[in-house]
Amino acid sequence: MIKQFLFTVFMLFFSCWALADRVKDLTSVAGVRSNQLVGYGLVVGLSGTGDRDKISFTAQSLKTVLDRLGVDVDGPISNYDLYQRGVATLAYDKTKLDNVASVIVTATLPPFAKPGQTLDVNVAAIGLASSLRGGNLILTELRGTDGQIYALAQGGLTVSGVEVSAEGSEIRIGVPTAGRIPGGAIIEREVLTPFDRSEFVILNTNQADFTTTSAITEVINDNFGAGTARSIDASSVAIQAPQDISARVNFVSMIENLEVTPGEPKARVVVNSRTGTVVISRTVRVTATAVTHGQLTVKVSATNEVSQPNAGILGGGEGETVPVANADITIEEEARPMFVFQPGVNLRDIVDAVNQVGATPSSLIAILDALKSSGSLRAELIVI
Repeated sequence: MIKQFLFTVFMLFFSCWALADRVKDLTSVAGVRSNQLVGYGLVVGLSGTGDRDKISFTAQSLKTVLDRLGVDVDGPISNYDLYQRGVATLAYDKTKLDNVASVIVTATLPPFAKPGQTLDVNVAAIGLASSLRGGNLILTELRGTDGQIYALAQGGLTVSGVEVSAEGSEIRIGVPTAGRIPGGAIIEREVLTPFDRSEFVILNTNQADFTTTSAITEVINDNFGAGTARSIDASSVAIQAPQDISARVNFVSMIENLEVTPGEPKARVVVNSRTGTVVISRTVRVTATAVTHGQLTVKVSATNEVSQPNAGILGGGEGETVPVANADITIEEEARPMFVFQPGVNLRDIVDAVNQVGATPSSLIAILDALKSSGSLRAELIVI
């Protein structure tokens, strides 16, 4: 009978590996990539869940925004300002920023994005706001790592999380301090790519592999003539492309749709020690090995009793009542059968053998680690 591992998943790759994939699924064009954008902004319109008077830079940012809009803010509007000026007045309660929160705004600028197109943006609180639900992000500049402004974001937030508290009780579902604005940013600047400015188009494979790179080079040369492509290293192929941009686009499109048989990846065993998930690739092999895995159990039981000496009929005894703890310690070692791996056994043999001894995920991880340490596991062991 085969026992299933608790919280353990084995991905079995027994299908035929010699299946062709498109070049576009195995590679990416060098220089054609996404870029990360980030900005700082304010979310307004919150229902009393903002930063309040606890975050000084929220008030300072609001002053800056109002000043840019031509609003003259006369007098302190934050607790920080009141203490700086030595002012203490109840009028301050009218200016608490309950409805405003400082946030960080992020977005991903895809390759070839043009001005006027929109981006989805993510918004997350950085102060003490308890929820961004119902808020609106006011105009926020999104910059790249070069400091240039590439997009402007603004709009109402979509927040999936919710938090409700009353009478000392609190219920929270999801994360109410982070939200999203679909299409909330407008692109203002285009990112130039080297796609049309180089004699060659470089294809980078998603995973470095000499076999895959060689196969891509071969299939391109077979279809477009010898010398069209050449391998640079284990992850790059240089292709001589037309200089006319329209012809180059068509040329790369045809290359991307070519089918190629990739090389089989290295034998790997990936173990997630937190979740107990184990992934074993199809090519994993084990040399001749005998394995046993025992489990030592220590049980300690204590019985508390009271010692009551005989006090005599008239109560004249000199005995003293004291508590007594009696401990019973037993050690049990669970018997585990030994199983033997024959030379060159495959994944199914490994799974069946380990299942037969009823190993838990933690035990399986220990077995795999021991096999690797002994040199019997012919695979790369990765623990995450």
